[in-house]
This record gives sequence, C-alpha cells and structure tokens, in this order.
Amino acid sequence: MTDTPKRSFLRPGKIILLLLLALLAYAVALVVWMPAGWVWSQAAPRVQLPQGVQVQQVSGSLWQGAAGLRIQQRPVRMTWALSWPDLVELRQPLDVTLETVSSRVAGDVMLGWPASVAVDATGRIHVPEFEAMIRQAGGALLEGDVIIDRLRLSATDSGLQSATGSARWPGGEVSWPMGDTRQTTVFPPMQATLTDSTRGIFLTVSEQGRPDPAADATITYSGMMEVRVYKRMVDLAGQQWSTSAAPGDVIFQVQQPLVPGGRF
Repeated sequence: MTDTPKRSFLRPGKIILLLLLALLAYAVALVVWMPAGWVWSQAAPRVQLPQGVQVQQVSGSLWQGAAGLRIQQRPVRMTWALSWPDLVELRQPLDVTLETVSSRVAGDVMLGWPASVAVDATGRIHVPEFEAMIRQAGGALLEGDVIIDRLRLSATDSGLQSATGSARWPGGEVSWPMGDTRQTTVFPPMQATLTDSTRGIFLTVSEQGRPDPAADATITYSGMMEVRVYKRMVDLAGQQWSTSAAPGDVIFQVQQPLVPGGRF
C-alpha cells in the first residue's frame, strides 16, 4: 500500500485567487469610503460646469454624499447615493435629489460609458421662490406649486437626445408684465406636456382635461426656440380680443436662438 501524497492547502492557484479577492474587497471599500470632497477637489479643475452653477461644499463619501450648490445665485442642496454598477452594460445608476427651501426634485440617473446620461425624475417647484429670477426674465409669475409628474431626459456628449414629461398646476393667480405695470388674473388648473418631435422638443400648455393648446413651443436640436400663443390663452385670462378670432388662432409667435451658435 502506498500513502497518498499530502497536498498543500495554499497552492499557487489559491494564493492568486485570495490576492484577487483581497484586491477586489479593497477596491470596493475604497469606492465606498473615499471622501467625496477629496474627489471633487481633484476633479474640479477638469470639470466645466454650466453657466450660473457653482459647487460650494461637498461632504460624505463617493458612494453616498451631499453637495451645496448655487444655481443662478440660489442655494440648492444636492444629495446622491450610488447603486452597484452594471458591468455588462457599462452603466452606473444613482439616486439624486435637488432641494431648495420650498422645492424638491428627485429621480434616478443612469450614467453610461463613454458619455451618456439618462434622467427619470419627479418633483414639486414652488414658483414664488423664484420670483426675482422670473421678474428679471420678464416672465409670468404663478401662484403656488408646479407639480412635475414625470420628466425623462437623455443626452450624450453631442447634446440632448430626447425629453418627455408632464406637469400640472392647480390654478390660481397669475401676473405678467404689461409696460410699466403688471397685469393680474386668475387661471384655471393648467397642464404641460413635453414630447419628442422630428425637429426637437415640443412643449404644449393647455387647460387641464382639454387637449387644445393655449400655447406651445418647439425647441429645435439646432438651438432655436419657436413660441406660439393662441387666442385660447387670452380667453382663459379673461382679456379682451377681436371677436373675429377663433380660440385656435395664433395671436403671438416668436422665433429666437436659445443656445447661441449651436446644438444644446
């Protein structure tokens, strides 16, 4: 009878496997616990933020953290939480929340390789919170909150690829500039729908429950914006207009560049 030769437990194959597992555990721990502030300090010189956006403070870890932003001079708090990456599709999902004093938008963000992003969000915008910005732009000021039921965006390094969504406003007082004064009236509940078109992004504003538009806008992929206002909007505002005009007649139309010099 011959003795079976004893085999060492720590054979070269097992040693290599244990080393690989240790390196993997170290890499995961590094991502989970790496300070987000340190990461931002290294990346900031290479990141070109949109105009009017500033990052003032970053805390937490790369896996789960928060940042203090200023967007158009308004303080905004952003929080994020990473999920496990999809190594097959080369995608990184994360949850992102943007909050101001009275507004909140939250959603799922999918970052793809090499340069793509998809957003699926909902939220609530307290319009009076942005009164100064709206007045400066000469826009209409709404009473109360605009509720974003759904907003889906996708973009690559070449620009925005698609945008769809819907929002609603429960109605109330609306004011807008008229010469040196502001006109004020009460509107019924309104809704807005964002869809893709062959030319770009199409936005429709109408009274809730009614398909006919009170106003619409097309934002082309070349960076142009076309806005049309129908007599139906004047009727909703209770303003006087020619009796010969039908509700579906366009009473105001303008076209102008939204993004100077190219695609957005």
